[in-house]
Amino acid sequence: MGRLILLSGPSCVGKGPLMTALRQYEPDLAGRLRQVVIYNQRAPRPGERDGVHYHFRPRARIAEIGQQAEHLLFEARGDLQCLAFADIDRAMQEGHDAFLEANPEMVAQLDEQGVLARHETLSVFLSPLNRAEIEQARAAGLDLDRLVADVQRRKLLKRTTRFKTRLGLPDLEDIERRCTRACREMRLAWRFDWVIPCHDGEEHDNWDAFPLLLGDAARALNCYATLLRSQTCAWAERWPQELIPAQGDAALQR
Repeated sequence: MGRLILLSGPSCVGKGPLMTALRQYEPDLAGRLRQVVIYNQRAPRPGERDGVHYHFRPRARIAEIGQQAEHLLFEARGDLQCLAFADIDRAMQEGHDAFLEANPEMVAQLDEQGVLARHETLSVFLSPLNRAEIEQARAAGLDLDRLVADVQRRKLLKRTTRFKTRLGLPDLEDIERRCTRACREMRLAWRFDWVIPCHDGEEHDNWDAFPLLLGDAARALNCYATLLRSQTCAWAERWPQELIPAQGDAALQR
């Protein structure tokens, strides 16, 4: 039986290009992974395919599926999603590792419900800030939620304008929903085995504009590949639960 590999992090932190780079530069490692496809109510982005990246279904249909036993129904950044636990076992057939790219809050629910305990698991959180930067921001009395939202907003705007020349109100609302949830999602990073810092977000040139990966894109890939090989990576971090205080606690400390 293979492992369950979980990859998570805030929206637009770079999970997609990380997996693209893994397939390009580490095809043997990528070939061991079998993706667990979850249900998602949102429309496909350019390049996404139904049944490959997600099962794209209407919200009402996903809600119906989620009422079945051994299914997890959850909200992810305004979208209703659903995971069938049997799909994890199915992906592990013939010794393959099951790969699940999941919202951090979904991973927390899987952990709380004991689903992760059923499997040998490697969980990795991709973070837009490293531990030292978070500690520096706290020492300076900065609002971490606002800082992280500002960092991710720029990345989300760049990603969205790549596909749309003119953004409407729904696009801007979606960007705000995603960037303002980023720090809240980072508060769950302590639940993961490893945190990989990556400042090169989804649309950063370091992923694909040059003949080789550069900067944090290269470091993130090398670190992720090392962890997949069950080896230790010096770039990876482990975060204590108290690293990012809840918003109310952070306000009291300033």
